Amino acid sequence: MSLTSWRRMETVFSVAFSLCFLVTTGVHGDSLTVLQSPEFVSFQKGDWPVSGEKIPDLVALTMGFSVQEDLSWPGLQAGPLFQRPRANVLVVVRGVDSLALPQSVASYPLDNPVPFNLDSVAETVHSLFAEDTPVVLQLAPSEERLYMLGKANAVFEDLPVTLQQIRARLSQDGSVLQSLPLNSLSRNAEADLLFLSEVQVLHDITALLQRHRHLAKDHSPDLYSLELSGLEELSRLYGQDSPQYRDATAILASVLQKFGEDVYGLYGNSAVVEVVTVKTFEAPLTRKSRSILESKQISNPGSPYNLAYKYNFHYAVVFNIVLWLMIALALAVIVVGYNLWNMDPGYDSIIYRMTNQKIRMD
Repeated sequence: MSLTSWRRMETVFSVAFSLCFLVTTGVHGDSLTVLQSPEFVSFQKGDWPVSGEKIPDLVALTMGFSVQEDLSWPGLQAGPLFQRPRANVLVVVRGVDSLALPQSVASYPLDNPVPFNLDSVAETVHSLFAEDTPVVLQLAPSEERLYMLGKANAVFEDLPVTLQQIRARLSQDGSVLQSLPLNSLSRNAEADLLFLSEVQVLHDITALLQRHRHLAKDHSPDLYSLELSGLEELSRLYGQDSPQYRDATAILASVLQKFGEDVYGLYGNSAVVEVVTVKTFEAPLTRKSRSILESKQISNPGSPYNLAYKYNFHYAVVFNIVLWLMIALALAVIVVGYNLWNMDPGYDSIIYRMTNQKIRMD
């Protein structure tokens, strides 16, 4: 066989290998995984892709809120009208397209991985349940980005926010360094400490919720949004084939699995926990940071945005009681009026019957 023929065969094999690689990576791309979900929030198993820009609408629908545009996605079915989860927890993991999460409700491929945030959902929660002061926590430890509203100001005020605070927390008693198998990860490398600090934040959130269990028993839904980018830094520094990246991926998968189970149990099996894994976002996301002291309560959130009147969690119950009571009273008035109109005073009324007898006797 000539040299030209060998080169042609090599080209054909390389093209075929590239096509197979593209198909394989297309199957194992960015994903949305539902770790925990109550029975009345029905996620259907399937390979229906969901767009990254629709994640906030999906979170709003799972919490029972309305959205501006209908979400024509068969993965989520309509649930009961008078039941909604007590909390929704969304964890965004950057630097990996998928995690080995064995116990999950459903998993869907993620299309168009553009940056997104849950600001609209947080505004809806706070405007509808301002009197109950729900917990709204949005946190990105790598960017030192924090946004809190409601009871989160008092409960999570001890949560380490900056990387310096988190690294100081790692040296204290009860840190994850004492319980996690680090293997190839180092306690002195910056990228490794960033990843471990994010794991520490997850551990501290569940610890604070266990300490303040009354948060999970009120009537206002809570919202948590966490963004983790430690794996992205490890991938950039060591590479995806490095033992540090593989060990960190295994650690994060087990930590997220336990984190979802703990939050789900703390909220009485009435919480939705989602994990979004994305290799890289297609565009940078900028967001204004807010510290704990700068997060102020809004006395009247309806007036600046020209919102409708506020109602609490019992609005649907009170509305149904008033509605059906009015219908019952209206039917009662109609029946009584019909009977009075068709009544014969001589036979149906005891007053006229007594009067007729008295007249006859006289």
